[in-house]
Amino acid sequence: MEALLCKKLGDPTLSPVPSSGEESDGSPIFLDKNHPIPKLTKPTSVLVRVKATSINYANYLQILGKYQEKPPLPFVPGSDYSGTVESVGPGVSKFKVGDPVCSFTALGSFAQFIVADERELFRVPEGCDLMAAGALPVAFGTSHVALVHRARLTSGQVLLVLGAAGGVGIAAVQIGKARGATVIAVARGGEKVQFLKSLGIDHVVDLSRENVTQSVKEFLKARKLKGVDVLYDPVGGKLTKETMKLLNWGAQILVIGFASGEIPVIPANVALVKNWTVHGLYWGSHKIHRPAVLEESLNELLSWLSRGLITINVSHSYRLSEANLAFSAIKDRKVIGKVMVICDDSRSLRSKI
Repeated sequence: MEALLCKKLGDPTLSPVPSSGEESDGSPIFLDKNHPIPKLTKPTSVLVRVKATSINYANYLQILGKYQEKPPLPFVPGSDYSGTVESVGPGVSKFKVGDPVCSFTALGSFAQFIVADERELFRVPEGCDLMAAGALPVAFGTSHVALVHRARLTSGQVLLVLGAAGGVGIAAVQIGKARGATVIAVARGGEKVQFLKSLGIDHVVDLSRENVTQSVKEFLKARKLKGVDVLYDPVGGKLTKETMKLLNWGAQILVIGFASGEIPVIPANVALVKNWTVHGLYWGSHKIHRPAVLEESLNELLSWLSRGLITINVSHSYRLSEANLAFSAIKDRKVIGKVMVICDDSRSLRSKI
């Protein structure tokens, strides 16, 4: 099978090494066209033919060697994915060959096949697009756990989302609307702003043209609202410091990530006086510490997807051989929503099992 292999740490936006696997001074990744298909290791193992896998900012950082989890080399990167069941172990009871599924993994989804335990797989509801399901777990899962399980966002509250045109940002604004909140989105550039407005967001701030605090204060005043109840922050840096001025007494801050490259300082004395709650949210660790939360969250999200309460915007899609272009789109902030890598070309892919 084909798989994207990371043999050293470095910039994955450089052109991949040819499939021959020859060493290169450039890209850390190469397309291995003869990678072994993984075996069913347990009676409850399921082999999935991967249709599409999502590229998240964490995948980019991991190949750079800047992510908090550093797997031993070489490794096949990748996290959330979708596909169809190719074969099942003798103890599998939930799935059969041909079933559409999605899931997430610590590593390994940038490949044409992957093995998972049946407990880790989620059935994709009838009528749901398989590529959309592959984009769902990490981005929407992160935002759902943050807003629903941690901040417990409720109807009537004001939600402010930074980096609102990215994968987790678009997820957050949609979940906020689904929960009945007043949603304020912050993004940069006319195309991103127009897309967010098309989602029915209550107020969108264009950082390329507006001052965020002034724009939000004017909106809050016009709506006769006191301030922001929940700050969703995957950006960090100066933007965090500026938007903290907008928070209500008793507000909640969701620390999602640091796309700006700068880790912000949240002053403890101000948090004390204003009774703020600061939530750190590392979604992946819930698989170890709170697996039931992830299962409940993803089942609800798949239900919402099937009912049209949320939509997945795939901004860019590429083949495995074009992975460097996919990472470039992430690096250059060209994305509105999700970047997907298509792993299953049905015209040429055949299982060798």
